[in-house]
Amino acid sequence: MCLSGSSNPSRSSYSSGSSDSFGSSGTFGTICRAEAKSNYPWYGIDYSGGQATGRFWNGRTIGVNYASGGAGILNDTGLYFIQRLSFDDQIKNFKKTKEVITANIREVAANKHFNEATFFIGIGSNDYVNNFLQPFLPDGQQYTHEEFTELLISTLDQQLQNLIIPESLSTGSTKNSLPWLGPLGCIPSQRVKSKSGQCLKRVNEWILQYNSNVQKLITRLNHRLPNAKFIFADTYPSVLDLINNPSTYGQFDISST
Repeated sequence: MCLSGSSNPSRSSYSSGSSDSFGSSGTFGTICRAEAKSNYPWYGIDYSGGQATGRFWNGRTIGVNYASGGAGILNDTGLYFIQRLSFDDQIKNFKKTKEVITANIREVAANKHFNEATFFIGIGSNDYVNNFLQPFLPDGQQYTHEEFTELLISTLDQQLQNLIIPESLSTGSTKNSLPWLGPLGCIPSQRVKSKSGQCLKRVNEWILQYNSNVQKLITRLNHRLPNAKFIFADTYPSVLDLINNPSTYGQFDISST
């Protein structure tokens, strides 16, 4: 978890979005019709005995986790997974958690608890990989990339305000970490579209445009909500460097990953 403006560790953490499979720690164990599964052997590589448990992550996440594989900023993202918890659904679940905690420890203590918490929000990859970039889905046909980015940013803006405003209006402050998207043009489902198996330059350019707009959104939110401290983690160059220079990180063949 990333903190902003404090050297003290956060006492509690709430993870939402990657809010998709990048952060999902087992949500699909309770969604019986979900088609996005992680109960295959390779998902268990980090676990004791190498057995998959149904988690997309390796079980080392801490805090309350609402992430759901296949989820996106847009509610129609990941529709062909049948069931998944959209970012709006995850926000609703957080609010239910807040109600339960408030009922148990009362409002003053609950406000203190949430004001000291860190919110990790990772979302957006599926809106590209399992929506805009899929030729059989309507959003990629209906919108130009500029229009689609505008839709994502405006929707994310409203969602973040819906999630954060009740906490930031109290006397304390919330800390919110929002990582950028990585070079999605380099994932296998996109590289396979290239004759040479290389990263798709156009897709990576789109992601950089999206990341730039997220940075602008965060700047606006920090100005609009001074008690809500948003920070963004620029993971794009680190991931791209890993892809371009695998031997530096102890990897030598990434052509099939």
